[in-house]
Amino acid sequence: MDLLMAKREKAARVWLWISLVANMGIVVTGAIVRLTGSGLGCPTWPRCTDESFVPHGELGIHGAIEFGNRLLTFVLIVAALGAFVTVWRAFGRASQLWWLTLAVGIGIILQAVVGGITVWVDLHPTLVGIHLVLSVVLIVLCVRALVLAYRRAPVVVSGRLRALTVVTFVAAMVSIVIGTLTTGAGPHAGDADAPRNGLDIESIARVHALSAWLALFLSAACVYVFHRARLQYPQRVSAVLFGTVLLQGVIGYVQYFLGIPISVVWMHMVGLVLLTAAVAWQLFSTKAETR
Repeated sequence: MDLLMAKREKAARVWLWISLVANMGIVVTGAIVRLTGSGLGCPTWPRCTDESFVPHGELGIHGAIEFGNRLLTFVLIVAALGAFVTVWRAFGRASQLWWLTLAVGIGIILQAVVGGITVWVDLHPTLVGIHLVLSVVLIVLCVRALVLAYRRAPVVVSGRLRALTVVTFVAAMVSIVIGTLTTGAGPHAGDADAPRNGLDIESIARVHALSAWLALFLSAACVYVFHRARLQYPQRVSAVLFGTVLLQGVIGYVQYFLGIPISVVWMHMVGLVLLTAAVAWQLFSTKAETR
């Protein structure tokens, strides 16, 4: 029986990894859609055109890119379903993991609907930003599920250290949200006729940079205080986060000073999903001591 349960837990962890990678991957492919101007390659939803669910020749490469990204939703659904079923078998319905995998599955469906509405409103930047933030939430949930599946107990820390960890997470999330506003003011709208949010790109980019510096400072502070407290696990996780934030910041400055080239913006989106996973891992690596 123990061997059977071990195999079931291993299968659950594999599917949870697949779900995490898939949810991170669709953010990157979604960026390709936006950066190539293919956001309205399929001008309606759920059909690609009023007459067909698939693109026709007149839509060209943009139709193929957008339709391909839509098909990836089914990959996410399969991954979420695999994670849900294997978690149910390995950990049971009463576990927190059961509810997390259920939430991820529901979130993917909600994400698809938001994506469709985004197409209906011609890629309005507010809806585009919400679409991205929902993906960030799903990544955080996937990381939480993996931490539980590996039965890695969070390290008990003082209230002050736990507060620092939470504030670091919040700072990173705020930076991501400001980043969506920066994108909404920039040139890569997903379509030549898509509206912009009207913010001054120079001003919002500076605010975004300041928020990134705050996240970097806080992640460095986490590395330092956990090192002083000799808490190796959260220190190691914080070091990973610091390196991810630093890399993302370097890419951000490079894209800004090079005039926001598509290739570097795409790298920035890769950095975004890595940063999200890293800061979520750090958040779940500790818990406050109880008195």
